[in-house]
Amino acid sequence: MSSSTTTENKNIAFGRVGTNLNIGIVGLPNVGKSTFFNILTNSSVPAENFPFCTIDPSTSHVAVPDERYDWLVKHLGATDNAPAILNVTDIAGLVKNASEGEGLGNAFLSHIRAVDAIFHMVRTFESKNITHVEGSIDPVRDIKTIEQELIKKDISYLENVKGPLEKMGKQKKEKASELVAVEKALEMLKEGKEVRFGDWASKDIELLNPHQLLTSKPMIYLVNMTPKDVVDPEKNEHVIKIREYVTSKSAIAEPVIPYSAAFEKKWQETDEEKRQELIKKGINSKMADIIKIGYAMLNLINYFTCGQHVRTWTIKRGMKAPAAAGQIHSDFEKGFICVEVMSFEDYKQYGSESECKNNGKLKEKGKTYEVEDGDILHFKFNVSSGGKKK
Repeated sequence: MSSSTTTENKNIAFGRVGTNLNIGIVGLPNVGKSTFFNILTNSSVPAENFPFCTIDPSTSHVAVPDERYDWLVKHLGATDNAPAILNVTDIAGLVKNASEGEGLGNAFLSHIRAVDAIFHMVRTFESKNITHVEGSIDPVRDIKTIEQELIKKDISYLENVKGPLEKMGKQKKEKASELVAVEKALEMLKEGKEVRFGDWASKDIELLNPHQLLTSKPMIYLVNMTPKDVVDPEKNEHVIKIREYVTSKSAIAEPVIPYSAAFEKKWQETDEEKRQELIKKGINSKMADIIKIGYAMLNLINYFTCGQHVRTWTIKRGMKAPAAAGQIHSDFEKGFICVEVMSFEDYKQYGSESECKNNGKLKEKGKTYEVEDGDILHFKFNVSSGGKKK
């Protein structure tokens, strides 16, 4: 069983089990990471033309576009609503030999360890105003440079872990199993293969997850190009080469998203009438797609609670109803009795909870129910102090 690196419904995947997850922006210096971060989050992180302009990581939050949420807010006339949120961190540019400390690399690599997925950004265009640390434009080379630094850092980390595990494995069966998984990961890495592309059993993934290996993190490739190239990005030879390279690494190819930071910056300043004209020509912002794909790569889904307010609750795919209730309040999970469930599609079709009930689309589920993306839920639970049902 391979690790989950796409938006497929895989419950056992590399990564933390929580829902307060974070996606980091990674790449060489001067490829457009901070500019992208500023556009994505409407922030004001410095984006200057010199290496290591960003040193400390910057984290912000961006609403995840969801047409279902928008429809619910409008349909119910609800106020004080809450959409889903994606946490994004801008990480300083890595360079060759970062794993050996070059360019403050060890600190930057530790920042990558703290995120759960990666926006891997590369630049495809020359510019006399923007330097390149390698002196030329070659996105596939740049991707390989970052990959090699992540691989080397994982090897160094696992070799340090292996010794203590060998000692503990003699007394503890669980540690012996962990040692086997670590040795398999080391073998892969030394062959130049990233951990997330291995054929892993669920148990192995559970044992490796606490180590937060850099090469276990899902990757989304953002290809920064000129505004002119945005009109037909597939004509850009670099995009073709990047797709070929990414596809060659695994049968489950990770997303490659061509976009233009310069275009997106201008798009933010464009009025709605002009935007609609561009959309008719097939030219549109990619930011909503990038956010959605990043969110999905974290293996997250949404459920909704509706009433005076529409609230989006973020959970890991595969989460059972009591744990999902706990995202609202711990009392909901502790005192869970059952949950009333409507799918968004049914609610939109019938227009109200009562009509869903009349048509058999409002269902009561118990503790084993696995919440699905787009569910509209109403939890019933015991309040410990008074034994009341909510």
